[in-house]
Amino acid sequence: MNTIPIYDPTLFAGAAWYYARYRPQYPPALFELLANIFELDGQGRLLDLGCGAGLISIPLSDRFEETIALDPDSEMLKEAQNQAEIAGKTNISWVQKRAEEISTSAAKVRLVTVGRAFHWMQRELVLERIYDLLTKDGGVAIIQTYEDPWKSEHPWKKAAISVVKKWLGEQRRTGKGGQGLWQPLAVSHEEILARSSFVDRAKYEVKFTQFWTLNSYIGYLYSTAFCLPSFVGDNRENFEADLRASLLAIEPSGQFAEELPISVLAAWKRR
Repeated sequence: MNTIPIYDPTLFAGAAWYYARYRPQYPPALFELLANIFELDGQGRLLDLGCGAGLISIPLSDRFEETIALDPDSEMLKEAQNQAEIAGKTNISWVQKRAEEISTSAAKVRLVTVGRAFHWMQRELVLERIYDLLTKDGGVAIIQTYEDPWKSEHPWKKAAISVVKKWLGEQRRTGKGGQGLWQPLAVSHEEILARSSFVDRAKYEVKFTQFWTLNSYIGYLYSTAFCLPSFVGDNRENFEADLRASLLAIEPSGQFAEELPISVLAAWKRR
């Protein structure tokens, strides 16, 4: 069974600015974990696939001689470059390309990371190419986060999704200029990885506390494929007012906190 989605260039149209500023940042504990399990020592290359606004590429680049950050979205890459300049990171090459298009004849890499993007990729093909591209002691880390409000039991997140549904419709949108509908993965990342050439695998988890304000949560929603600013359109002011009122009805302070897990599916070419 193959699980291959068709790439949609409209998937995050208009989201990059919000993604760089309002998506939860990966905690230092995650990067320490990656350094430990992959024995990173400042040598070799990192390849970050679906890098988005650089939330992995930028903080992890210090662990390597060179970082290649790849994403098909030019707006995301522009934001990532801006953030890298602010952080003073100069060893990152930004490449506009799909993960499926990586060449196995390119320079070998020590670690491949995939963050909140693996579910948008042709996963079997990407893993096959990653395997061929890695050094003998190299590995891959598929990083999953769990802030999705559609799956949350927090009352305030349920309230936020109720507002999204009120303004955008009951079904979760994604891509195709707002006309597409979300389809959950039929096969998990774990199963896809288990079918691959990687036989040495492990799963890890770290947790962190994420704090939100009304403004930052609205910004987060605009960074998602289901609530792009273009979806709201001319209703933006009323949508935001409705969202603020609904959240304040649950928490008058307008301050929210939640503990979020991050899982790492790690696999080695040879360990």
